[in-house]
Amino acid sequence: MARNAACAVIGLGNMGIEVAGRLAGGGPVVGFDLLAERLAVAEGRGIEVARSLESAVGGAGAVVLSLPTPAASRAVVAALVGMLPRGTVVIETSTVTPADVEAMHAMCGKAGIEFVDAAIQSGVEIMARGGSVLLIGGEAEGIAAARPWLDAMSSKQSVMGGVGAGAAAKVINNAVAHGVYVVLAEALAMARANGIATADFVAMMSGADAGLVRPLTHRIGERVAQRNFAPGMPLDAARKDSVLALEVAQRDGIPLFAIQGAHTAYELACAQGLGREDYAVLATLWDKWIAG
Repeated sequence: MARNAACAVIGLGNMGIEVAGRLAGGGPVVGFDLLAERLAVAEGRGIEVARSLESAVGGAGAVVLSLPTPAASRAVVAALVGMLPRGTVVIETSTVTPADVEAMHAMCGKAGIEFVDAAIQSGVEIMARGGSVLLIGGEAEGIAAARPWLDAMSSKQSVMGGVGAGAAAKVINNAVAHGVYVVLAEALAMARANGIATADFVAMMSGADAGLVRPLTHRIGERVAQRNFAPGMPLDAARKDSVLALEVAQRDGIPLFAIQGAHTAYELACAQGLGREDYAVLATLWDKWIAG
């Protein structure tokens, strides 16, 4: 379908407003939100608004969802299937689970409506600049149909897999971000207690060989991907370093949650006789637990 077909954006919160703004640069857009104040904000940004869901989607070739909860997304899609003609494209940008996407995809499929999940890997300001990465999941036909509107949102796109893969990637990304932040907050407290300035801590952690980056690029990206666990840094040595970190935190009276919890995995792996292999072997614990 051509991009000159109208697009309806449902949900005009902080992210939805920016999504609508990006889409408006490439063709007609109508926005809708349950809150009158959000409609007023959109109008102030020059975005046409509708006063009902049905009027917003009338004549739209695509409907983009930017909603606050999975329940809201499911409720809107349940309503849309009775309003939209066959061949319309629904693009889910809200943060939802793969199960939510599968349920909405099934609802749309019965009505001949294409459904694509295109989670947004960024904050509001990056979307406004057009720099967001869209994490896309869906069937090839649906993604192709959605492409004009996806391209209008951002040229940075990663097709993660089938239906629900984009949503899964976003949830996983957020889990890492939130978990890593706790690790960083704990590490920063340890750094400050030992006279290391915040700026120096950030510079150290930003390096290509830093503890924040190398576990991803080398241990996961190379060793786990290739199943190469020849040391390297043996698991025994990594466990020893983890023990030292715990000792430093205990000496300085710094409570640890994420770092303390992570240490348990090293103890379990060493207890299974993996101590002389590279510590990337730690990832195989999850292989065993899932298989078991």
